[in-house]
Amino acid sequence: MITSLNNETIKELMKLKQKKYRDERQLFLIEGYHLVEEARKHKCLKMIVTTLQEQFDEETLYVSSNVMNKLSFTKTPQPIMGVCQKQNHNAIVKEGKRYLLLDRVQDPGNVGTMIRTALAFGYDQIIMSLDCVDLYNDKVIRSTQGALFQMNICMMDLSLAIEKLHLQDVKVYGTALYKAKDINVFEKQEKMAFIAGNEGQGIDKDILEQCDECIYIPIQSIESLNVAIASSIVMYHFH
Repeated sequence: MITSLNNETIKELMKLKQKKYRDERQLFLIEGYHLVEEARKHKCLKMIVTTLQEQFDEETLYVSSNVMNKLSFTKTPQPIMGVCQKQNHNAIVKEGKRYLLLDRVQDPGNVGTMIRTALAFGYDQIIMSLDCVDLYNDKVIRSTQGALFQMNICMMDLSLAIEKLHLQDVKVYGTALYKAKDINVFEKQEKMAFIAGNEGQGIDKDILEQCDECIYIPIQSIESLNVAIASSIVMYHFH
């Protein structure tokens, strides 16, 4: 059992709390029984870190509770964590029918909710702009509740992504408050992609210009909806 925070392996694992090292090593940390089980199911789990005495099929690092407290992202850590391999998708899914694109979305909870919702409604892929919050941020991972391991998520320049989607005959719809049409005006198309924009600024105007149409959700009393809520409504409406 490892009890020292100065242990070299623990120091290396601690580095995975930083995006720079996650990118460099193509690894990330997860926490808790549910996420470990989901990672195992989808063959992403490389190693288990635990305070338990159980035997696991995976390579296992047994640590003391003070080490687990240091590695954990939460105030009351569960007794099990996992080290996972990143799933890098860098191409658009061919023959997909439904896509969700995220333009500079920064809130981890919003991104996690959108990933879960896209999976629930059978979307083929999420395409995140390169300046979104890091997909492997611990708060994003927790809020996906394991959907991260099942959803095809690609990170790429959105302008290029839209060009490629158009080549696949996918209609691209931007969500906007101005110069947009009510979502109820549009029929479901065989292939559709929807763009959700930054929480404060919406979708970049150059990206909006590449869209086939701009759509809005009719609402009352307030100006706009939370981006994850709005995306969920759009995804459900056209799924």
